[in-house]
Amino acid sequence: MKLSREVKTAILVISGVVFLIIGINYLKGVNIFQPKNEFYTEFDYNALTPSSPVTIKGNNVGKINSIKYDFESGKTRVAFTIDKDLKFSKDSKMRLYELGLMGGNGIAIIPTEGGVPAKNGDFLHSEVEEGLVKSLTSNFSGLSSGLDGTLESADSLLVSLNRLVEDDSEKGLKNAIGELNATIKSFKTLSYSFNSLIAKNDETLTSMLTNFDKVSKDLGALSEDLKDVELSKTVKTLDQTLLNVNTLLSDLDKGEGTLGKLLTDDELYTNLEVASQQLQELLQDFKLNPSRYIKVSVFGKKDKAGYIKPESERQ
Repeated sequence: MKLSREVKTAILVISGVVFLIIGINYLKGVNIFQPKNEFYTEFDYNALTPSSPVTIKGNNVGKINSIKYDFESGKTRVAFTIDKDLKFSKDSKMRLYELGLMGGNGIAIIPTEGGVPAKNGDFLHSEVEEGLVKSLTSNFSGLSSGLDGTLESADSLLVSLNRLVEDDSEKGLKNAIGELNATIKSFKTLSYSFNSLIAKNDETLTSMLTNFDKVSKDLGALSEDLKDVELSKTVKTLDQTLLNVNTLLSDLDKGEGTLGKLLTDDELYTNLEVASQQLQELLQDFKLNPSRYIKVSVFGKKDKAGYIKPESERQ
């Protein structure tokens, strides 16, 4: 048979509750699967707490379930459970005793020989350990002494605090509270001014935010366009171009090719320098003695003047 989702959920929840109850009782030292018998007793006053131990000869055999004050008898009625396997007489006494260094109190079964065996639901008589009431009285006396010292310390603390509050100096609490109040007022005024500034520039701020949103969208579109660009191919082409430039520069440096020879041939440079100098002298001579190169004569007269070297080469 296939179970529905609701049934599975209900089973899971119930199982969780059951395991939770078992776990809580286990942490309390209670075995809910072990059968127990419940008994009752009463004391003139209450010195117990729920879950206080029930022992016999120093062994824990049960715990207190409930403590209730009986208004008719004026006594404290205590209900407790004991392992069902424990057999003892109905005439046994339930003794209230102090647990010791761990603090708190418990009740112990003081068994008696013979008699009728105790059964579930029986009422057992009680007694109080000798000296327990005196111990409790001395504890309350010590608590009172400690309380007096605590009250004196509290009074001294209040006096010191009162002096600190009434101090008007810079170190006093009143001055500090005044400065704090002034700071709060300044902050309040600043917040009002800030709110007023925002209200006055609401349209400007809205426009700025709109522009920022538009710019962010444009950047997003630009980034999408950049994804479609073949950057790797472009970088590869640029790398090849740079490699060709490096090869050309290397050839020029080695003096290969026409341009490389022009850059590295010293003899060619010297010849060009000599030719430039001779061309300069030729131009200068042509300027000073044009008749040597151009013959113009109206009557057939020859120029007998010879070459005259100028005083300055710039002439």
